[in-house]
Amino acid sequence: MQQESGLPLADSNSDPRRFPCTQCGASLEYAPGTEVQRCTYCGHENRIAVAPATIEEQDFRQTLRDLANTTTVRESVSVHCDSCGASYSFDAAVHAGECPFCDAPVVAKTGRHRELQIQALLPFKIGRDQARAAFRQWLKGLWFAPGKLKDYARSDARLTGMYVPYWTYDTDTTTRYQGERGDNYQVQESYRAIENGQEVVRTRLVTKVRWSPAAGVVSRFFDDVLVLASRSLPRVVTERLEPWDLAQLLPYREEYLSGFRSEMYQVELDQGFERAREIMAPTIQRDIQRDIGGDHQRIHAADTRYGEIRFKHILLPVWMSAFRFRDRVYRFVVNGRSGEVQGERPYSPWKIAFAVLLGLLLLGGGIAVWQHYEEGARSRPQFDYRPRFGASPRECGGNAVDAVCGSPVALVGRPPVARPVG
Repeated sequence: MQQESGLPLADSNSDPRRFPCTQCGASLEYAPGTEVQRCTYCGHENRIAVAPATIEEQDFRQTLRDLANTTTVRESVSVHCDSCGASYSFDAAVHAGECPFCDAPVVAKTGRHRELQIQALLPFKIGRDQARAAFRQWLKGLWFAPGKLKDYARSDARLTGMYVPYWTYDTDTTTRYQGERGDNYQVQESYRAIENGQEVVRTRLVTKVRWSPAAGVVSRFFDDVLVLASRSLPRVVTERLEPWDLAQLLPYREEYLSGFRSEMYQVELDQGFERAREIMAPTIQRDIQRDIGGDHQRIHAADTRYGEIRFKHILLPVWMSAFRFRDRVYRFVVNGRSGEVQGERPYSPWKIAFAVLLGLLLLGGGIAVWQHYEEGARSRPQFDYRPRFGASPRECGGNAVDAVCGSPVALVGRPPVARPVG
């Protein structure tokens, strides 16, 4: 709801919303890839009424001012995992289970959260069975994975559907810079060399760089810079799930969350923009280098000003699983839209040691075969394959034609050590 301060806060309802089936009363769940909620017991479907709506982005600076002045919070049933620090919503009918981020046992409890309103989401497009198949296929390609992980994949591995929080930022940037432009040029250079035991003077072309001062201004508009708002998943893993089809974002509706969990953001709005600046920096640097021109560029100073900044709080769908191995948790995630699989992975030290030993044995066997071949080659008869003229029939093995005409007689064999030919 909208407060007097203008801050868009989340709905203040204390209980998660349920969507009962009109046929049997069971809870309906969103069916990935469709626009319906489906009852897992009787199969009844309710269509999600998606009315045309504009996804409105919020003013970044104004929202930060409102956050600093408001004390309004939301009472909600949520889970905070003491093991990994994750904070997320639970299904209305479930109050205990395992944390999908670290597999630790958790219990739902009421917590107080200051949450900004969710503007949009991407609904699940990949169902659980498709995600499990993609997950198993990914595991097959892992080298030196422990057997327990393969057993985990062959079993009915738990995959939890989770909506993960993200920020997107739009902003105009203007960057003033100072640096240097480097242009290549070539000069002829003399050098001394030794040829046939004598010192001689030679010349060659040498490339050098002529540097000149450079300064200027570059501008760029950034649209939908995507920043993970969760600390529960490794950023390096979630970034490999990209790209997301953000052009297909839909206005937020609770019906899409039915049957799934949604994590609450842990990276605050201003912290997220600091990460967005890091993401934008390489692009701005390339713009400066392009503006300087030449063959080489040096950037001594760059001052970037950000114009109007607008943001969205969105949810993106992932299927996730956690695997414990040797007192460490490894997390796997599947992009709920494209089926892309990424994750952390353990290694089996036994399999690695066996592979190294096998490699050494193969290397040793290859060396032994090569040595055996060399020894056999040295023990074979060696023939003089040089031409001989005027040889007698006896010397030519009875081949009188060659002896008479004096044609060269070529014999196949290894070249012998040089010796006089009579």
